[in-house]
Amino acid sequence: MFKAKIRSEVLKEVIDVIATQVDEVKFTITTSGINAKAVDPAHVAMVDITLDKGAFEEFKAKDTEMGINIEKLREVVKLTKSGETIAMELDEDHNRLVLSLGNITRNMSLVDTAGMSDPKIPGLNLAAKVTLELDELRKGLRAAEPVADHIALIADENNFELRADGDTDFSSLTLVKDQLVELSCKEKQRSLFSLDYFLNMIKAVSSAQNITLEFGNDFPVSMDFTFADSKGKVSFLLAPRIEND
Repeated sequence: MFKAKIRSEVLKEVIDVIATQVDEVKFTITTSGINAKAVDPAHVAMVDITLDKGAFEEFKAKDTEMGINIEKLREVVKLTKSGETIAMELDEDHNRLVLSLGNITRNMSLVDTAGMSDPKIPGLNLAAKVTLELDELRKGLRAAEPVADHIALIADENNFELRADGDTDFSSLTLVKDQLVELSCKEKQRSLFSLDYFLNMIKAVSSAQNITLEFGNDFPVSMDFTFADSKGKVSFLLAPRIEND
């Protein structure tokens, strides 16, 4: 059983985040909210998203699963304006999700979850933790985009740098500790990442003010943020590119 109402802008952010990785996803529903985990086809990146029941206008559920086609769900959200509410109800007899908005009702068939993976979040001990304003990170990525197809994240106890080195040019976003929300790093850490993957993930973030990056020497980066008045939580994980000596 699942019956809920949610603001369209909250559901849009859920869709945008998941769409960075997959076209179809399994929502795991409990009495306390919804969770989804997904890995991209190349197994380079993954996302773990949780939406507490407090993020919904109304929420009633028992433990269940729903296989959702993300693009079909996006089509419904496109019909709404920010602030409008979408009602959702699981029709178990016909294996479909019924969505209602205003005078429109959409019956959406569910995807079989039997073949969907249930990815495990790896346990990582990452030595650098940096929390910064999302707008600053976006500026650094925009500056890097014309320069190279990869970026380096670098941190020490006093500074954080996002650097792109091209064949002839380079760009650098450098922030000292006082310019960051948080910096925790005992010794220098550096890791290299695909700029395309990084940009794709950050473009999906629409409502967060700050984002937390955790990384280590040639380790993956974890990108964490909250949305929906901190009732929604997202963790992206991106594998590093190993630098040649």
